[in-house]
Amino acid sequence: MRPGKRKYVLIVTTVLCVTLLFGCSGKSKPVDTGNPGKGEEQQSPKTTITVTFRDDGIGENGTLYKWIKELSASYPDKNVEIKPAPIQASEGDYFAKVALALKSKDTAPDIVTEDTFILNSDASAGYLEPLDDKLKDWEDWSNGSFIEAMKKGVTASDGKVYGVPYNTDSRGLWYNKEIFKQAGLPEDWQPKTWEDVLNAARTIKNKQPDIVPIWMNMGKATGEATSMQTYEMLLYGTGERLYDNEGGKWIVKSQGILDALTFIETVNKEKLGPPLSKVLNGQAGNTATREYLPKGKLAISLDGSWITGNYFEGGAAPWPEYKDVLGFAPMPTSQGQEPGSITLAGGWALSIPSHAKHKEEAWNFIKYALNKENSQKLITASGNITVRTDVAKDPEYTKMPFNETATEYLQNAEFRPAQEKYPEVSTQIQTMVESVATGTSPADAMNKYAQDVTRIVGADHVAEK
Repeated sequence: MRPGKRKYVLIVTTVLCVTLLFGCSGKSKPVDTGNPGKGEEQQSPKTTITVTFRDDGIGENGTLYKWIKELSASYPDKNVEIKPAPIQASEGDYFAKVALALKSKDTAPDIVTEDTFILNSDASAGYLEPLDDKLKDWEDWSNGSFIEAMKKGVTASDGKVYGVPYNTDSRGLWYNKEIFKQAGLPEDWQPKTWEDVLNAARTIKNKQPDIVPIWMNMGKATGEATSMQTYEMLLYGTGERLYDNEGGKWIVKSQGILDALTFIETVNKEKLGPPLSKVLNGQAGNTATREYLPKGKLAISLDGSWITGNYFEGGAAPWPEYKDVLGFAPMPTSQGQEPGSITLAGGWALSIPSHAKHKEEAWNFIKYALNKENSQKLITASGNITVRTDVAKDPEYTKMPFNETATEYLQNAEFRPAQEKYPEVSTQIQTMVESVATGTSPADAMNKYAQDVTRIVGADHVAEK
């Protein structure tokens, strides 16, 4: 036999031997499908869903952190793990850091908490996934469980929904009734004009010089809190607005702007507020809420309905007496003109980034997290106002101090412009307010604001009044 032929026979023989080894009876070897056999437990790899939110410095003691961990433990799908992925930042920095994270598949979380003011901008940038197709099959969304007005806050300018809201809020004047009583001011304080507010602060300063009369956010470092809780509460109280919806233009010069800035100037010139070193840093809001108010060092704070969440057991600054010591007065309009008081309403939502790795699992978790039971747990722990009609009727919710009052203020609520450029305009508001707080005249600050906003939105989209 030739060597080549001998090699060929050897190969064929080897193949036949292998075939015989595994059997030639027509029965193939069973394929392992991953199904457990008798006495075996199926082990499926877990899918990890990351939830990004703002950590304002209290870490694992934060309300959202604890809520997410609790939901992860109770989540029915044991093949899914829910992982908190907080971003530690001031309110002003959080949105910039989130925007960076949302740009890439490598850094985008599966779920992100979106302040409703930034949602339209993030949606327009392509960072968020529209949820309309998913929402139409979710009974809670269509059966009236969510307050209809709150759905507007998560609807972008393209008409699509980009998040499910989980809270809303109102704003007003928190005041210490004990300090007021000692100063000879009414414990049931109901200021009718801005001058009433300033006069109360002046009385505190004269009679109790060791106490800060009034605290408002005034710095760029406190970001949207400066824009919304201070400037817009004042501007809207003059009867004017940031954006003319009919004309489609941003109002950059007006008497209302000057009046709002003059109020801020008065607080600082008369030294009715805290030292600028306290109010111009990123922790200013926390300092007022968690330190000055509970310790009786602050008389009046222009802030939001949610601050009482700090005072609950397990909160950032437990203060059981808050419900008896604090009052919550409506912020009056400038001259007491109709409607008499003003509040700005906002809120937060859970959204799915367009670069999320596990969108279906993220959506299933959002439905679970924001059902009636779990929504109520978050609301009662945080001190916010609910966006669900069924939670609003629950006795556990209605018995919470100040909830009824905070909800009443929503009757005169105004909302930030649902415009893509709003976040950029808001940054200029913060710069303008801080400049007045540090000594710039209201007129000069307004002129600079007008220049900066015109540069951002274009000369065809601004107006003067």
